[in-house]
Amino acid sequence: MRYLRFFLAACCLLLSPTFAKAAEKPADHQHHAAPTQQEPSGEIGLDERLGSKIDSDAVFRDENGKTVRLGDLINGPTIILPVYYTCTNVCNYMQGGLARILPALKNKPGTDYRVISISFDPAESQEQAARTRKMYHTAINAPFPEEGWRFLTGAPENIRRFTDSIGYRYKQQGRDFIHPVASLIVAGDGTIVRYLYGTTFLAKDLSLALLEAREGKVGTTIRKVVDFCFTFDPEGKTYVFNILRVSATVVILSAGGFLLFLMLSSKRRKPAPKSEDV
Repeated sequence: MRYLRFFLAACCLLLSPTFAKAAEKPADHQHHAAPTQQEPSGEIGLDERLGSKIDSDAVFRDENGKTVRLGDLINGPTIILPVYYTCTNVCNYMQGGLARILPALKNKPGTDYRVISISFDPAESQEQAARTRKMYHTAINAPFPEEGWRFLTGAPENIRRFTDSIGYRYKQQGRDFIHPVASLIVAGDGTIVRYLYGTTFLAKDLSLALLEAREGKVGTTIRKVVDFCFTFDPEGKTYVFNILRVSATVVILSAGGFLLFLMLSSKRRKPAPKSEDV
């Protein structure tokens, strides 16, 4: 019984929030020590607004020239790419990087998620959006629904409404733009769930971010398992496996199972009491 009490105390310690935080202390330390994405107001940069909602009432033109309300296109987890279509540098690489990784996702495009590229260059036309759509749909090199990736252009006031709502600050320089290289994942109600940085994507990061964005469409149990096993690293901008937490859980469950096996085996082997002779 003494060993059982010791084992239970060890389990409580290993699974307690204090232990979990201690096990993840290096990651938390990096989070606080890492430079923020914010820059002085009016400068180029990105102010993360996780938990806030994008301006769903901003109106754009789609690749066919049809006027669309942004919120009407977001009916589930959505990957949004702020870009401009004449960019031959990072915007091109970012959209191309996403096109290459989309076939690796198990999520069904158009049903489980949607992608939207939004140009922040008010001079760009629906024809440029249509050409860009054709280019990246071809780059996907796999069956992909037309509605799965939309390409929008808009007037300056609507572009600003959108970029201001996501904390995205850029500046025009001649015919080009200086801007952050980032995309974002939003839930079906427009809530910003995650920012992803750079021109390359990992299928793991996109899948987990889309899972986060499902907002209750995935069972609570699955969400808790994902939260338990993975943590988003704000410095590396990627999901990392909580090896200490998961390892401790596996050890505890294994030890507990072995202890239970010994207890049950001992009871089965215990000899029956002998009856006294009359």
